Amino acid sequence: MDVTPELLSFFPLLKPLTQEALMALAQAAVYEKHARRSVVLSAGLEANRLCLLFEGRLQAVDFTVDGREVGLYFVDRGDFCGELGLFDYGPQPEYVIALTPSVVVSIPLDDFRNHAMEHSATVTALGQRLAKRLRQMSQQRTLLGMPNISQRVCCQLWELLPEGSRSLLRGSIRNPPTHMEIAIMLNLSRETVTRVFQVLQNQDVLRRAGSQELEIPDLARLKALAEGVQEL
Repeated sequence: MDVTPELLSFFPLLKPLTQEALMALAQAAVYEKHARRSVVLSAGLEANRLCLLFEGRLQAVDFTVDGREVGLYFVDRGDFCGELGLFDYGPQPEYVIALTPSVVVSIPLDDFRNHAMEHSATVTALGQRLAKRLRQMSQQRTLLGMPNISQRVCCQLWELLPEGSRSLLRGSIRNPPTHMEIAIMLNLSRETVTRVFQVLQNQDVLRRAGSQELEIPDLARLKALAEGVQEL
């Protein structure tokens, strides 16, 4: 499938660009389909392309010294990854894999740099995304150091809540990660995460609302568990 300027304008990162710039990027871009668990970007290789997610969901992962997979961040529809090479020309720092069948639009970094980096709104969006991911990965390192497994899971759930809803009495997590995905993020086994979820559901801290939503009927309780003020 050919990439068109209209397709590129779907992505918030590219909306500020002129039609001329979109046409030039469309000519250089590639439309890619990825099966579940396939590798979209490989760590250690030259970072030479920006990947924009049109359909599906991606996750950036790394590996511990003993070979265990650790999740770093998610890439959702309309989002992007692979941007670090725009600034330092270094190698890709982590693997990015497809969690579901996904469609990615790939743009060579040299072409993106030539046509997009002169637009202040695009540069600002890139900077904001880098800052957000740095904060996420810093928080993730803190979570991995927590010795209490239940607290670690609760803290991860708290981080998955939309920031604007954390001051409310109740909330929800839309399109929550699977138990396996949370296990990868927290360096735990899937069985361990499942056991914690069962306890949380038995104590009415969590409620399943289908496969696409987790309801949190008492945000204050979840926060207390995440901060270690209370224990399961």
